[in-house]
Amino acid sequence: MADALSIIPAAVLRNLADKLYEKRKNAALEVEGIVKQLAAAGDHEKITAVINLLTDEFTFSPQANHRKGGLIGLAAATVGLTSEAAQHLEGSYGSYLYDGQDNLASITMRQIVPPVLKSFSDQDSRVRYYACEALYNIAKVVRGDFIVFFNQIFDALCKLSADSDANVQSAAHLLDRLVKDIVTESDQFSIEEFIPLLRERMNVLNPYVRQFLVGWITVLDSVPDIDMLGFLPDFLDGLFNMLSDSSHEIRQQADSALSEFLQEIKNSPSVDYGRMAQILVERAKSGDAFTRQTAITWINEFVKLGGDQLLPYYAAILEAILPCISDKEEKIRVVARETNEELRSFKAAPGEGFNVGAILAVAKRHLSSEWEATRIEALHWISALLDKHRDEVLSFLSDIVDTLLKALSDSSDEVVLLVLEVHACIAKDTEHFRNLLVHLLQNFQNDNSLLEKRGALIIRRLCVLLGAQTVYRELSIILQKEPDLDFASIMVQALNLILLTSAELSELRELLKHSLVNSAGKDLFHALYASWCHSPMAIISLCLLAQTYQHASTVIQSLVEEDINIKFLVQLDKLIRLLETPTFAYLRLQLLEPGRYTWLLKALYGLLMLLPQQSAAFKILRTRLKTVPPYSFSSEQHWNSFPETSHSKVANHMDSGPDCNQDGIVQDVETMSNGINFASRLQQLQKMQQEHRAQAKSQARVKKASANLTKETQRPEENREQSCTSDTNQPTNPSRMGPGQLQL
Repeated sequence: MADALSIIPAAVLRNLADKLYEKRKNAALEVEGIVKQLAAAGDHEKITAVINLLTDEFTFSPQANHRKGGLIGLAAATVGLTSEAAQHLEGSYGSYLYDGQDNLASITMRQIVPPVLKSFSDQDSRVRYYACEALYNIAKVVRGDFIVFFNQIFDALCKLSADSDANVQSAAHLLDRLVKDIVTESDQFSIEEFIPLLRERMNVLNPYVRQFLVGWITVLDSVPDIDMLGFLPDFLDGLFNMLSDSSHEIRQQADSALSEFLQEIKNSPSVDYGRMAQILVERAKSGDAFTRQTAITWINEFVKLGGDQLLPYYAAILEAILPCISDKEEKIRVVARETNEELRSFKAAPGEGFNVGAILAVAKRHLSSEWEATRIEALHWISALLDKHRDEVLSFLSDIVDTLLKALSDSSDEVVLLVLEVHACIAKDTEHFRNLLVHLLQNFQNDNSLLEKRGALIIRRLCVLLGAQTVYRELSIILQKEPDLDFASIMVQALNLILLTSAELSELRELLKHSLVNSAGKDLFHALYASWCHSPMAIISLCLLAQTYQHASTVIQSLVEEDINIKFLVQLDKLIRLLETPTFAYLRLQLLEPGRYTWLLKALYGLLMLLPQQSAAFKILRTRLKTVPPYSFSSEQHWNSFPETSHSKVANHMDSGPDCNQDGIVQDVETMSNGINFASRLQQLQKMQQEHRAQAKSQARVKKASANLTKETQRPEENREQSCTSDTNQPTNPSRMGPGQLQL
């Protein structure tokens, strides 16, 4: 230290610490001259002593004016050194020796640049300003040798770009421009060492810092020898983050930088699409529309350019694309749809990194989307996967079947129809076909509204996709063994109504019409009869459709009191109205020939007798029967007086009437018509209806017991015995019957 004091006059040192800028400036010029002489003499030891003096006594001084003087002095020393300044630049102001009391004792390595960098964080704004000025002058002298400090300088400038003092910001901008010039012309700049710092700083939200960062990214990308594209994944997320900045200028700068990079990607033969795809997927979920649009545009280009590289990321990309298909911004929707189509058209084998399970899981999640368009595209994906990778999809069937079944309750008819197509595609295999129908019936059973609102649509569509006869046969087999008899009855009534009314089932109806003369029709009649036994009205409808009129009449006469309830009458009302539709036009025309269709008349009159006279259905049927030609049917003779015709192979049996065997079982004259054992069928119906009645009685007992228990628990203990006695002695008053009991 003593050597340095002898080198620089005391007056110069005093002026260097003066509060007046002019005196400090003149003193700095004196220091510059002294260092220049020492450099010319090659006395670098004394130059080091001067630098150490300026550092220890000035830049690290507690006095602000001393620190200012030290900074201008270091810049002056650098100017004095000129081409020899490089050897005095390096050092570390961070290497300290401490005493036992943790007090700063000494600095082992000082040199020129480290003390200046330390001054960038000085609490005095004027010191920070002079630090910028000093480093600017130092950089002008040393140029490329300055690069070794680039990361520290960049970090300091990053902070100063957001300085609270406008003068400091202005000085930092001047220094920043100079540093950019030096970097662009230098061959010593290391992008590998710089990227970690840039990646860390990209998360800063300050708008001034963001402008500073985008500026540097743009400059470095413009340098041919610097491969910024290769490191794009490291700072891409930060650039996308800036697209939602409140400052229009920052958004514009970030968008410009991203557009330039996207163009470079299109022209580059080697790009790491995978890492960037993960970033884009997250940004496509942004709440900012501009960010989503930019991200989806990038994804669109990646899908076109990435090829096999993107296969492992298809599920993630699809996760981002599907919501954007329903975006409120039309531009986003258009690009998302285009990208989705591009994705779906790509051909890849599962072994090539194409994860069928992951993509299927994404599609499954989006089946619950609030947006219809997204749900539709999710179904298209499942359908496409079934088409191209059927075995892999079926291996995940247990994971998606419940979701697909729930989708049948969707509010959109288009979604429901697509779901049914997927189900039908799965059900091409016999095993999956039966499972589908079993699960479907379970859903109908658990969700009554699904059967009411969507039942007809679902059944009709499945009949189109899988074959009406196949579907109805299998449903009949399942319902025949259904333990919940109430549900089985409801389901059979629904299937019967669909059978009688749907255009899609016209061929099935035509086949049943020939049950008495056609083996295929007979087999179908047999297949449906077993489950149709759950509903007497469904059996009667089936018989009318199959033209087994005598059996229909026999079924009607076999009905007992318990069978004719409110539900039965409602179904009868529907049937009477259906008799007036085109479906039963053939039946109405047959009434023109009562001699050939005596059992039809008897069946219809039987239905008329079951209807309450005040009902609309009674009036409809009675009006129809009044149009029948006026033949007399008052006696057995008249029933048999009509000439035999060739209406069917069994017409000769229809005129003889029912007969009874020794067991009292009705022997239907159609018993062996085309191999149909009608007596056996009647027994089958009666047995099933007995089971229904038994179950109904059991349920009524349980309900009554439950009601009594509830009543007992609510009744005061002291009045219970008296109340019970009065209840048993009081006769039933019909006027007090509950709303659930039918009064006739």
